Amino acid sequence: LFDGIYPFYPQQRKAAGFNISTIIVIVVFLTLACSFLLIIPGIRGRARLYWTLRVLLSLFMGVGIVVVQFTGDWETGWVQANTSYKSFSCAVVNADIGVHIGLEGVNITLKGNPVNQINETINYNEYFSWSFGSNYDHSYREGLEKGLPSPILYVAEKFTSQSPCAMHRQYRVSGHYASATLWVSFCTWIISNILFSMPALVYGGYMLLVTGAFLTFSLLSFSTVRNSPMCLIQIGTAVLRVAYGGSFWLTLVIGLLCFVAGITVVALHHLNLDLLKTFFDLREDKTEEYQEMAEVHVNSYFVNKAL
Repeated sequence: LFDGIYPFYPQQRKAAGFNISTIIVIVVFLTLACSFLLIIPGIRGRARLYWTLRVLLSLFMGVGIVVVQFTGDWETGWVQANTSYKSFSCAVVNADIGVHIGLEGVNITLKGNPVNQINETINYNEYFSWSFGSNYDHSYREGLEKGLPSPILYVAEKFTSQSPCAMHRQYRVSGHYASATLWVSFCTWIISNILFSMPALVYGGYMLLVTGAFLTFSLLSFSTVRNSPMCLIQIGTAVLRVAYGGSFWLTLVIGLLCFVAGITVVALHHLNLDLLKTFFDLREDKTEEYQEMAEVHVNSYFVNKAL
């Protein structure tokens, strides 16, 4: 034994704090933000504030659109219950059972209260993917072979393709189309930033509106899972219910932000174009047009030679 753990044997999976893909996306966008903050002192005057506001707001939109692709909390639910721990065992434990549904799969968490019960550490986190190219039923069968705790297998069984709940296909198709529309919105976000760097501000505003529209389509696509009746997930005497999670509401906030920013840009283009150009640091300096020509000195020797 090494600190109470058997060496050379596979250990139970512990609950993970963050998804690795989510961390990578956040680090990439934080690197871009820090790089911009290093060069911001070189911008003079009020334009420094405008540049900071534009870049940080745009990066917030971009990181939000990408990061929700990999998060697992589009729908979440928690319940505390007394439940059997393993099959063919009379042991009953008190635990928190959590369900975290993402666009590509479901994450089921089991954590004991307290964590150490019946001479075991009850802290499990299992992920079952239903994305195209993966086999959810195969992952579920592997869980059966490994002998996962009964609450995890019970919840996972509700999402199998053979379950009478029929939630597998609904979540799979809805998550697929929601992910596709999110990637399209990320492309339109990139195009809007390109247009804002050119003297085509109104078209950048239009692309922000398109970005907000595709974000709305992704929310509507994922919301179609509510069209099918949700199976009752009853653990002991408690019922596990799911509700929209942080990723869903974050996508909604970014979509509304895109609509507000796009409408503002289009309205200023028609009402106050000078103010819009000032904010994007594209205002032309009119003083040079009215500046008088300076005095010119002519060398008479070269003039006479030319004549």
